[in-house]
Amino acid sequence: MHAVMTRSPRDPIPAPAPVPKVRLYVESAEHRESWFVNVGHVTEGGRRRTAPHAHPAYGQVIFVRIGRGVMNLEGSRVPFEGPCALLLPHECVHGLEYEIDVDRWVVTVEQTYLTQVNARLPEFIQLWTEPRVIPLTYGPSAPDDVHALVRKLEHEVRSKALGHVVGTEALLTSLLLLLVRGLRLDEVDKEGATRAAIKLADRFRELVHAHYRENLRLQTYASKMAVSPAQLRAACVAATGLSPTKLIHARLIIEAKRNLIFGDMSIEQIAYGLGFVDTAYFTRFFRKEVGQSPSQFRAAAREQTQPAM
Repeated sequence: MHAVMTRSPRDPIPAPAPVPKVRLYVESAEHRESWFVNVGHVTEGGRRRTAPHAHPAYGQVIFVRIGRGVMNLEGSRVPFEGPCALLLPHECVHGLEYEIDVDRWVVTVEQTYLTQVNARLPEFIQLWTEPRVIPLTYGPSAPDDVHALVRKLEHEVRSKALGHVVGTEALLTSLLLLLVRGLRLDEVDKEGATRAAIKLADRFRELVHAHYRENLRLQTYASKMAVSPAQLRAACVAATGLSPTKLIHARLIIEAKRNLIFGDMSIEQIAYGLGFVDTAYFTRFFRKEVGQSPSQFRAAAREQTQPAM
């Protein structure tokens, strides 16, 4: 776990990084209050770039049929090339830079509804634990199968026909199932992760998201979940390949990166806000996890996020 300094009640806690929030760009006045799934088709003959941002209340899957580009994920550049799917969970900070000849479909799912759909299969929960680039090359018909499902989903969403909510859920579930199978998440059980372990690891991640600044001991997390530390450790390793401590470190790194990219706080203030005892300790931790010092990462990430000329 990371070391912490003792704060007095009067000590100010630095505010979270001001990550830009972007609402659904295709929502209309007619559907703004009632939508739960939206499908948009985008074709462009030129280059387009979106600055890093997060969606406040929904996840997205972007199906790139033709073209290529780069995703900026929390300051790291991840290339992609169609046919592929870009999976962007709720609150994931991402920027997108598309190159020439892009044909893509954007499926946006309201977060509360997505949570309900994910509850149908533990592998769906795993699918959304992190942003992903999913190449649609696991079968000769994969790109066509995905495209056909997206087109059907678009028609169902827009039709408002009898039972369209049930139809939409069925098509969305089928779409997510194709992605799960493409990532071979359906074989996780063979590697030792039971459905119970997957759900336990997901609950642990939710607790970490709520308490990662507090330097809670593993025993405390386990007690909150009514399991032993050994059970928690086994579930996390089986479901994610990472120990509970590594998952906590990963969450700290995400927040540190966001503060470095979007915030104006000094590195000392960021370290303090994340509960570290001093700047040197935070710098060593960050360098070990990322491979760069915080100042190096900030400079490189901000250069990447500058608008293209």
